Amino acid sequence: MRRNWAVILLLVLALTIAGPGMARAQEGQNGLLLFSDYPARVAERGETVTFNLTLRLTASTPQTVYLDVQGLPEGWEATFRGGGNVVRAVYVEPEKDTSVTLRVEVPDDVAGDTYRWTVVARGNGVSAQFPLELTIAAKLPPRLSLTTDLPTLRGAATTTFRYSVTLKNEGDEETNVNLQADVPQGFVVSFKYIGQEVTSLPVGANESKQISVEARAYTQIPAGTYPITVVAQGGEAQATLPLVAEVTGQPDLTIRTPDERLSTQVYTGRETPVQILVQNNGTAPALDVELSASPPSGWSVRFEPERVAEIPAGQQVEVTMHIRPADKAVAGDYMLTVRAQPEGGGYESADFRITVLTSTLWGVVGIALIAVAVAVVALAVVRFGRR
Repeated sequence: MRRNWAVILLLVLALTIAGPGMARAQEGQNGLLLFSDYPARVAERGETVTFNLTLRLTASTPQTVYLDVQGLPEGWEATFRGGGNVVRAVYVEPEKDTSVTLRVEVPDDVAGDTYRWTVVARGNGVSAQFPLELTIAAKLPPRLSLTTDLPTLRGAATTTFRYSVTLKNEGDEETNVNLQADVPQGFVVSFKYIGQEVTSLPVGANESKQISVEARAYTQIPAGTYPITVVAQGGEAQATLPLVAEVTGQPDLTIRTPDERLSTQVYTGRETPVQILVQNNGTAPALDVELSASPPSGWSVRFEPERVAEIPAGQQVEVTMHIRPADKAVAGDYMLTVRAQPEGGGYESADFRITVLTSTLWGVVGIALIAVAVAVVALAVVRFGRR
């Protein structure tokens, strides 16, 4: 009995030692390995998928190994590529890995499912097979997205805020997308595609389109932050994009007189003061306002003060304009342009009609001279008439 147990133990030990050697001997008889690091992949319809394959020859003699695909689904196309070319066979050397790629073109109309096929490699007395698997995702549901790199823009109340927005259809079917926006009171929004204003546009499956969202205020609005929400609606799919328009304050000057008349009378040889009002109707203070004029040639115009440090929004300041026409100015009407220019550029102007009158002093002198001349003539007539 002990002898039988000893025999059994020796047999088990012999099998344990010989097992790996037998496996290696079987592998050596075949002599060819074929494998891929990623044999099961996921792809979309119409995609071209590349599988990287490795051939390893354990036999002692290098040889040419021919490649084939078995069980490829109908309508699919597969090609082997190596060194940038389409190949049918690969030269394999012993104990040296050789790489080749299998490119599989998936039809556009294939159903969502898992597909399997086998790559076969055959040489001179050696062969190998390796199964591959590709899962095609089911049709993606309708889905839209809106993105932009600059969601916040800053400008004056008169600025047109232009946002460059990417609209993408992430679904598998073309859809007609309607565009609209939720805007604050006082704003209006328009959409443009390739320079044309649109309210809707078709977007193909997995297609992106660049649109311009333009927002502007149609009334005078105060400085502040104004949120704008863009909505893209295509069937059951919807996407929203929050945008922000930061409106900065801006002065808005007007020039007038206390009686609202932009006209006055002046006399030659005399400086005439004219009261004017500079009013700021804007949403920000007007700083360092410079006053200037464009008078006719030979005239002089000065202001008191020539600069106003600040005119707050909604307020006005009174300025005295001193006008002196040219000494030889002819009586009549002249145009005088007055400008008020705040810091930061831009200006407001007003045209005044200036009526030039001759001085009353010269009129009195003229009448006196005429009277003297008449008196002299009368005296001469009386004296010489008696003779």
